[in-house]
Amino acid sequence: MNKQLKRVSTVVLLMFLALFASSSIIQVFSVDQLKADPRNVRALDESFDAQRGDILTADGGVIAKSVPSKDEYKYQRVYTDPQLYSSVTGYFTLNQANPGIEGAMNDYLSGSANDQFLGNLTRIVTGQSTKGAAVELTIEPKVQQAAYNALGNYTGAVVAIDPKTGAILAMVSKPAYDPNTLAVHSTSKFFAAYNALLKNPSKPLTNRAVAGNLYHPGSVFKLVVASAAIDSGQFTPDSSFPNPAELKLPLSSTYIHNSNGAPCGTGAKATIATAIRLSCNIPMAQLGAALGEDTISQYATRFGYGHQFDLAGNGIATTPSIYPTGQNAPQLMMSAFGQSGDLVTPLQIALDSAAIANGGVEMQPTLIKSVIEPDLTELKTLTPTIYSNPITAATAGKVRDMMISSVASGAASNATIEGVQVAGKTGTAQNGVNQPYTLWFTGFAPATNPQVAVAVVIENGGGNGQDVVGNEIAAPIGKKVLEAVLNK
Repeated sequence: MNKQLKRVSTVVLLMFLALFASSSIIQVFSVDQLKADPRNVRALDESFDAQRGDILTADGGVIAKSVPSKDEYKYQRVYTDPQLYSSVTGYFTLNQANPGIEGAMNDYLSGSANDQFLGNLTRIVTGQSTKGAAVELTIEPKVQQAAYNALGNYTGAVVAIDPKTGAILAMVSKPAYDPNTLAVHSTSKFFAAYNALLKNPSKPLTNRAVAGNLYHPGSVFKLVVASAAIDSGQFTPDSSFPNPAELKLPLSSTYIHNSNGAPCGTGAKATIATAIRLSCNIPMAQLGAALGEDTISQYATRFGYGHQFDLAGNGIATTPSIYPTGQNAPQLMMSAFGQSGDLVTPLQIALDSAAIANGGVEMQPTLIKSVIEPDLTELKTLTPTIYSNPITAATAGKVRDMMISSVASGAASNATIEGVQVAGKTGTAQNGVNQPYTLWFTGFAPATNPQVAVAVVIENGGGNGQDVVGNEIAAPIGKKVLEAVLNK
């Protein structure tokens, strides 16, 4: 009898321990995962019963807020200047995975973050209702507006970054959308609006600045190759290569040309500095072959290629940019001027320029300036963090000088700002036979004490097919964004 009781007692004890362990895992270790699960309807319903925190721009302006609702839920999410900020805020709605800051910072906005526990407890004891924290962004309204206006009706994106801190000053993707049409309390209304946006051939829900289909970078990638060449110690800006008007690729019947179909400047040879200033392909292709895939790939990785940047805590992860490996000789040569399998986001190109601007130090990009409790206590504040040191300060200075020449007397001349020294680089990427070009500009200003680095991409040749280059459309847009920062 005692033996049987012991067996039963042991089983009961084991069951109790199993129950204790599983409940502890759920309540302690899995709480964040369960709260974030979009299938957790109860948590979503509760979030509509609490006043969600505001989303603010860097100057404190409100771009998303919760107001009293007229239906069964207590609050309705409302977006001011919705299309201007849609690529940043995302939207907040029922039973869906919310994109943008709304999803990335949901715990703080809804008041359910772990480090908000004591504040919520105080509010409960004092009879106050739960209220989420405000999230203050690094986005500067004047810069965001300038980027949005400058893009006009073009399809593309702009990213502007403070090179010294990694703070994203502007992030615009066009076409944009109105998040108010998705922040509804009706599942059927949500899906009607969402599906209409999803079927739109212009893809307004895609944040072209950081994700979606990647772009061939064209000549803006020459900055990475030039940086790798100089930083490796194998080459200097004055290293030169044969300067024909066309060059047959090895193992191939394909000929490559410079954008103007002529040699790169005058003389039998062209330097790396001249190739950057005039944006020539043939010298860069020869440089790529001499430098080798391993070295270019190593430096591309240092700049962040292959890395998924996180712009807001644990959300808004970006699509990694790609520098291909395992290339044959002609592919390698074409990759050295941004073709072949090179694929990037505007964010990555902005970070390339920002690292050069910041003396070879690349900062972790971020959209979050601070998180502020209802009692104005700061839960979080921006702490600039170094992502990597892809090149030395000496290398950065030499590449910067080549970029200055490109604006002052080269292929990026339309980025010139009177009274300000601008460093820049344009790009005109090919996408296949008879396919429209992708147009680029990237740069920073003032060149020797940069306040901002920018990247601009324009799809479909800006409606001009192959009859246009980056300096004609992308560079003037970049100029307006740089001016918006300098004139603040």
